[in-house]
Amino acid sequence: MDVIEVRALRKRYGRTWALRGLDLQVEEGRVLGLLGPNGSGKSTLLRILAGVGHPTSGEVRVLGQAPGRATKARVAFVPEVEHIYRWMRVADALKFQENFFADFQPARARELLEFMGLDQASPVSSLSKGQRARLKLVLALGRDARLVLLDEPFSGIDPPSRERVLQGLLMAYREDRTMVISTHLVGEAEKLFDRVVFLSRGEIFLAGEAEELRQRHGKSIEQIFREEYR
Repeated sequence: MDVIEVRALRKRYGRTWALRGLDLQVEEGRVLGLLGPNGSGKSTLLRILAGVGHPTSGEVRVLGQAPGRATKARVAFVPEVEHIYRWMRVADALKFQENFFADFQPARARELLEFMGLDQASPVSSLSKGQRARLKLVLALGRDARLVLLDEPFSGIDPPSRERVLQGLLMAYREDRTMVISTHLVGEAEKLFDRVVFLSRGEIFLAGEAEELRQRHGKSIEQIFREEYR
């Protein structure tokens, strides 16, 4: 079953095309690496899949439906931008998520919180950028969502936090959960990927199974990335 189906997707901001006729299918239980530099269209695509952005033209189906209110209840989206209120404590952020999403699992979230080394009593305002990135992941993975969309989860955070985020993703993997991970920091994430899509200026110019691409090019996904975008 395809969890994501995209056909001829185009998105324009003013006179600038962020996506240019993109086609994409992602099967259930897969981890897709959405790769590309800033401005390649990664965030725009994730926002549309999450139902917080709208296409200019084309067809998009998420879990068999057009992205919107119904799919938001089944999709966990972690944007690159900060979205947790600084006046909250960590415990408040978990409670807010529990009240907002029926599929939130408090016990699972507390387990992830402990693994991430976060204290429920800590004010969000006192957390480092890396700690806030870990908290965003806890809030998303604490849900029983069938699709998880992660926009640059490793960007701008320290290496220890990147490793914690990576381990948290590995902990959260299950066969019926699909993940799309947008990143330009490929080295940390490529071990997760079943399939990768390379974007440039809103178009897919290279895509395939991660292991098949490694075999064909004789290089890691990170090395292919560096060559393609140098």
